[in-house]
Amino acid sequence: MIWFVLLVLWPLAELYVIIKLSEAIGFLWVILLLIVSWPIGWRLIRHQGRSALRRLGDALAAGRAPANEVLDGALVLFGALLLLVPGFITDTIGLLLLLPPTRAVARRVAARHHRSAWLNRLATVGASGRWRAGPRDYDTESTAADIDEPQLRA
Repeated sequence: MIWFVLLVLWPLAELYVIIKLSEAIGFLWVILLLIVSWPIGWRLIRHQGRSALRRLGDALAAGRAPANEVLDGALVLFGALLLLVPGFITDTIGLLLLLPPTRAVARRVAARHHRSAWLNRLATVGASGRWRAGPRDYDTESTAADIDEPQLRA
């Protein structure tokens, strides 16, 4: 169901917004807004990404777990990806994720639903970068070594 929404309904909604906005302000203005939103979004991405990295470094230097900072970084990355997709709905959501006050709200919502399947799947990415579903019974980094019994006694 989620794939149907993302692949079919989302582009239709973006197209609907573009048509309605072009009726309201004119087609050339809509095209200009779509073109101009990319460099503005790129500057916001760079600024907010640096800020998130700086806060991550500060948390690590202070010796505390950087949970909020990591989630902020993920939200900035997701907002950046949404800004690269053409359309006004994705640009609006992406900009909201890049702004610190609205990102804090999104962080609280994500933290409240931290046990969701999406976040659990995101947290269980293996060393190879592939999704995995649950704990593995084997050594993924190939760090195990066989030791002969005489070596164990020594």
